Amino acid sequence: SNLGLKNMVWKKIAEKDAIPQGQGKEFSVDGKRIAIFNQDGFHGLDSICVHQDGSLAPGKLEGDIVECPLHFWHYNIKTGDLLDYIKGVKLKTYKVEAKSDGLFIDV
Repeated sequence: SNLGLKNMVWKKIAEKDAIPQGQGKEFSVDGKRIAIFNQDGFHGLDSICVHQDGSLAPGKLEGDIVECPLHFWHYNIKTGDLLDYIKGVKLKTYKVEAKSDGLFIDV
């Protein structure tokens, strides 16, 4: 039984081809700014770098790592972990699924 598990709420955020392979795009979902990356599947995380509010969405991707365009802080797009400077910093991540009728995010 899945008592106690929160219900997944899938929201359509874009058409399937909205994010080119190897790139990210920022979406506003329920007032949150979320970056979605198309890299080895789709991955969503809070798009705001903890450093100075830069958006990670346009950042350069290398494997699972995105580089904040402002000051080159690095985050793992699958875990949300910050890889530089401060230990234990994590951005919230979101499940994103490509379905036949678009990209959906679980918020």
